Amino acid sequence: MKRFIRIIILVVLVSAVIFGVRWFLQAEGNQSASELRIYGNIDIRNADLAFNEQERIAQVLVEEGDRVTAGQVLARLQTNRLEAQIKEAEAQIAAQQEVVKRFEAGTRPQEIEQAHAEVAAARARVKNAMKNYERIRETSGAGATSQQALDNIRAQLDVDQAQLTVKEKALNLALEGPRKEDIAAAKNNLETLKASLSLLKIRLADMTLTSPSAGVIQNRILEPGEMASPNRPVVTLALTDPKWVRAYVPEPDLGRINLGMKAKVLSDSFPDQKFEGWIGFISPVAEFTPKTVETEDLRTKLVYEVRIFVHDSKDMLRLGMPTTVIVDLAASSDKFQDGGVPVQETAKPVKG
Repeated sequence: MKRFIRIIILVVLVSAVIFGVRWFLQAEGNQSASELRIYGNIDIRNADLAFNEQERIAQVLVEEGDRVTAGQVLARLQTNRLEAQIKEAEAQIAAQQEVVKRFEAGTRPQEIEQAHAEVAAARARVKNAMKNYERIRETSGAGATSQQALDNIRAQLDVDQAQLTVKEKALNLALEGPRKEDIAAAKNNLETLKASLSLLKIRLADMTLTSPSAGVIQNRILEPGEMASPNRPVVTLALTDPKWVRAYVPEPDLGRINLGMKAKVLSDSFPDQKFEGWIGFISPVAEFTPKTVETEDLRTKLVYEVRIFVHDSKDMLRLGMPTTVIVDLAASSDKFQDGGVPVQETAKPVKG
């Protein structure tokens, strides 16, 4: 009887094991059908930051490994020469503004009165010269005055009449005021000076090097006292956003993935941490598996590069870190509305 019971128990156990194995295999098959595992490394972009101006460096405010935010000041150039040029330009603008005001105000009343007085004086001289000429001409006919005296007084009369004409024209110019063309030229000169000042202020702003985005200082290349120029980077900035996994998918699995599919990124460095991600790039060109992929059965196969962009707000993932990516193949095509904005020019994640 006991032997019979043992046989029954053994049969039940064997059946349970067989059922469990079948269930496990079925679950594994369902899991492989709903997800895809690929392997890759963390990749980020670097930016070599340089000044737009050529001048000696006054300060470098960051060290290698420092975390910086967008707009943070990284370094400064010496600005003594440029500040002196700005003061000179401001003085020239102030002087030209006074010229424009003088043209727009026209001739002063005192200047007009002076021109009237000069015309009156010139007329008096002409009148007096005319009387002298008439008197000498009469006496010259009687032989009391020489011809030379008559010629001299005639010449003086011509001179006085010419001076009167000059004074009258000067009075007319004073009454009319500056020409419109002169006023326009003065204003244009003023605008030219202002444009030059604006350019100098832009150059002054370029003397300060700021971070274009958040990141980590990877290299500090130049030091204070060295000559900076647009073709000499001061620091190298490792951008913390965007950050992605560069992986390679064999051609048979290419049809199973689409842009925007959700994914989980796993790293051996953080075994309890799963990073949310999405497929943001699929290469349109096939290539042989890179040498960095050590799997022998993949080295001679054609694969497609895939980038899985990842949310890493705490900046835990590092450049080159090996990762495992689990792509959710069951995700629908509806797009995320979770507030996480993917990288520009990449596909957005989709809802599961």
